[in-house]
Amino acid sequence: MKIISSIEDMKNEMREFRCQNKTKGFVPTMGYLHEGHLSLVRECVKKSDYSVVSIFVNPAQFGPGEDFEDYPRDFQRDSEILRNEGVDCLFYPSNEEMYPQGYKTYVQVYDLKNKLCGRSRPHHFTGVCTVVLKLFHIVNPHQAFFGQKDFQQAVILKRMIRDLNLDVNLRVLPIVREEGGLAVSSRNTYLTPEQRKAALRLYQSLQEAQRMVDQGERKSQNIIQIMKKNIESEPEAQIDYIKIVDTENLDPLSELNQDALVALAVFIGKVRLIDNTIIKPEG
Repeated sequence: MKIISSIEDMKNEMREFRCQNKTKGFVPTMGYLHEGHLSLVRECVKKSDYSVVSIFVNPAQFGPGEDFEDYPRDFQRDSEILRNEGVDCLFYPSNEEMYPQGYKTYVQVYDLKNKLCGRSRPHHFTGVCTVVLKLFHIVNPHQAFFGQKDFQQAVILKRMIRDLNLDVNLRVLPIVREEGGLAVSSRNTYLTPEQRKAALRLYQSLQEAQRMVDQGERKSQNIIQIMKKNIESEPEAQIDYIKIVDTENLDPLSELNQDALVALAVFIGKVRLIDNTIIKPEG
């Protein structure tokens, strides 16, 4: 596995490979890899002639008071994992390489960035779009792999790809869960054993939403009310949002007469966790 830190070296490597007329897959990450990341990496290795993973903790997507400095990092561990998974190339740039002195250009997808997580993290998706667009230009992949846990991110990036006519296919893979249903996340490492138990309420409330729809409930307000009651019964939990929205434009749905995204963000102690499920009403 090659490890490259320079943008220019990475672009040269990718130009040389692109000319060979083989498929190039890409998984952008912020490191501290877990099974959620590895599900993407394995699919990338399986479906691509040449696989690239990036590790870059992007400062532009962290707001004031968020956990950029404390975000877990372990490059030696991550690089060994990726080598064992058969990854061909690891791109590991520094902050100075990605955002040199005097950097002034940022990318926004209007409207979509202000919904769901964007309401409480107003700068987050500008940072995400900026770094992903930069990485797409540097790596120049045919396909890129993302997880459903960050569903809003995937919707926004698909819109960016469409609007800017990028030649990359974005693939979204299912959420990977721990035993009990907690969606795997690097931030799970912040949770105490007691908080991990409390965090199971997120998945349990999503399961309850699915049960209600299966039993014929179609009014979003009724479903959200039960979910809210379930989560608020846990003293460690503080709800940021619970929403039922259209899977394409993320607009709220008052009734479930079509495929819908049930999404939530909840603080367990000081740790903000997100989760979601896609519900397909029958009849």
